[in-house]
Amino acid sequence: MITIKGIYEIAIPVKELSKAEAFYRNVLGLEFGLRDETRHWLFLRAGGLAGMIVLQQNAGDWQSQHFAFAVSDEELDGAAAELEERGVAVDGPYFHEWMPARSVYFTDVDGHQLELCAPVG
Repeated sequence: MITIKGIYEIAIPVKELSKAEAFYRNVLGLEFGLRDETRHWLFLRAGGLAGMIVLQQNAGDWQSQHFAFAVSDEELDGAAAELEERGVAVDGPYFHEWMPARSVYFTDVDGHQLELCAPVG
């Protein structure tokens, strides 16, 4: 059996790379990794070397998706407040007993449903 340690990279389709880059870098604070001008892709580090997201410009039709980013429980409320200060509508926090974790929800510039998830306990 393969022992999966976690998820290292997730691809997110976006309509306009520059707008998505501004949101993910300036609002969420993800770090620049690599820009692939040929494919119109931008690799951003999520949590240092822990993993990456790849913003992939795609003008076609695609459905919005859901992505959750891990944060500490101590930082969740402050992160939600910071999102709201930047004009991002936030829903929550909610407590998920089965995880256990607290989460807040919001959308990016392309309508993807994002979550900040803070495991507790």
